[in-house]
Amino acid sequence: MVKYFSNNTDIQNAWEHVVSAFWRRYPNPFSTHVLTEDVVYREVTADHKLLSRRLLTKTNRLPRWAEKVFPTHLARSVYIVEDSIVDPLTRSLTTFTWNLNHTTLMAVEERCVFKESALQPATTSVKREAWISSGVYGFSRPIQVLHEGSDSMLRMIRGKRHGQ
Repeated sequence: MVKYFSNNTDIQNAWEHVVSAFWRRYPNPFSTHVLTEDVVYREVTADHKLLSRRLLTKTNRLPRWAEKVFPTHLARSVYIVEDSIVDPLTRSLTTFTWNLNHTTLMAVEERCVFKESALQPATTSVKREAWISSGVYGFSRPIQVLHEGSDSMLRMIRGKRHGQ
């Protein structure tokens, strides 16, 4: 079964600032679980779009209940691919991310679209969508809590804005 989540958020910062923070988000003190970030592909297209593919390695401790269920040798590192498209003409940044391993336990696909707000000056609108599935019975509630708690980029942007 696939769970779908969607939310819209307005970031009270100009699009340029948000895109700049996106590219500098790792390493940061709010995302110590991100171990590596490697650019594996980058291209500027004829129509001036920046296409990028990055490989991220993250580590997360399993919840206590999961540590009792899953073997101790289960790898803690998760490999994630992130594709992004920056379009300076439409002033948008679109990202697509998905995990490469542990997909039986939990497969996550996410799309985020950051666009300059047409209604509010110096504001960036973000639409986040996630498709999460698991082959493990009873994972729907833990998946929802996981998704609702993952917002480190917004925390980083807000922290920078307030001089932290």
